[in-house]
Amino acid sequence: MTEFIKRRQIFANSMLDNSMAIFPANKELMRSNDTEFRFRQNSDFYYLTGFNEPDACLLLIKKDGLVKSVLFNRKKDKTAEIWHGYRLGQEAALAELAIDQAFPIDDLEIKLSEFFTNVEHLYYPVLSGASLDHCLQSVLNKLRSKTRSGLIDTNQFLNWQPQIHEMRLFKSSYEQELMRKAGEISALGHVRAMQQCQPGMWEYQLQLEVEYEFARQGTRDVAYNSIVASGNNACILHYTENDKQLQDGDLVLIDAGAEYQGYAGDITRTFPVNGRFSPQQAALYELVLDCQLFAIAQVKPNISMLAINALVVRKMSEGLFNLSIVKGDLESFIKEEKYKVFYMHGLGHFIGLDVHDVGNSGSVAEPRALEAGMVVTIEPGLYISHDADVDECWKGIGIRIEDDLLVTENGNEILTAAVPKSIQEIEALMQHG
Repeated sequence: MTEFIKRRQIFANSMLDNSMAIFPANKELMRSNDTEFRFRQNSDFYYLTGFNEPDACLLLIKKDGLVKSVLFNRKKDKTAEIWHGYRLGQEAALAELAIDQAFPIDDLEIKLSEFFTNVEHLYYPVLSGASLDHCLQSVLNKLRSKTRSGLIDTNQFLNWQPQIHEMRLFKSSYEQELMRKAGEISALGHVRAMQQCQPGMWEYQLQLEVEYEFARQGTRDVAYNSIVASGNNACILHYTENDKQLQDGDLVLIDAGAEYQGYAGDITRTFPVNGRFSPQQAALYELVLDCQLFAIAQVKPNISMLAINALVVRKMSEGLFNLSIVKGDLESFIKEEKYKVFYMHGLGHFIGLDVHDVGNSGSVAEPRALEAGMVVTIEPGLYISHDADVDECWKGIGIRIEDDLLVTENGNEILTAAVPKSIQEIEALMQHG
């Protein structure tokens, strides 16, 4: 629990005196009638507690320079636990989560009225949800009616999200190890997919091969809905139907990542269903791979993702002209952003507890430079759909290659390198296992 205590203390050090911060957990979501989706904790709440039950709330209270942590969670209930599973309860929470005090979640509103006494500043997630907003409004209105009796009114409301998200942007050595494991497991899932793939399979069957390997390697969780897109489906960026049959001669794009102890892996690989790239597939694949390797070489402190993307756009555009897929003037093609017909997304994103992780990346006018401790994806792609205005031989080809990179003091570390991506390695793996 040392990691979570440290995070709470770092945030508490920045709090104003006579203040309170409130961090809600997620609730269970209904799937249908009386069945729930598999529970996934709120990432900010988990970042500060490591606690993975629904219906909970963390308070950090700072008065006279001293900080107290208070957890509200579900109380022990033998009948409920028989039907729905183990609950930590309050007594165990004190020791296991290193919390100062713990109360049943049903007492949240009553206890908040007590803890709010003489609290001048409230840190809470603005527009976080109707349930918390309603609870806070009820408590504060009652307290405001008593200000004449000498209570100090809470008069400043501060959004804690920017500060917590800035903390989450820089991964500690503990987090880096978890992300290495997430990357390793994710890579093994993609390796299995290449080994098992064959014409006639269904996309969802290949999806299950990937996710089976995740489970075999130590996690039952995926970081996001897996994409298994064959043929022209690969030109749909967030295709998740995964319900088409794999055809001999097509490529298949798999974008899938394991979640290990809350941290996401995110890998995309594209490979031929039959184990052999056609000449056109190979030419486009080499262009995307060259762009990805070039981009990875640029990832280091003091350069922005936006600047790297601009270099990749030029390199990719030059490649499209060299292959005669597009014709005309290169400079106007780039300036007028005509490349977005084939490469419509950015180069990558932050990754951590969320696959598209939090953190301020700056603006187009002032993009933020990378710093050591950040983790990003690098994922250039080319998508030439059936209705593209190009020669027929290029149509229906979608290619993306993605890896996760930890920014280091002098460069980067690829966390997902265990899955091959050169044409020679992929074909050898698919032919010989």
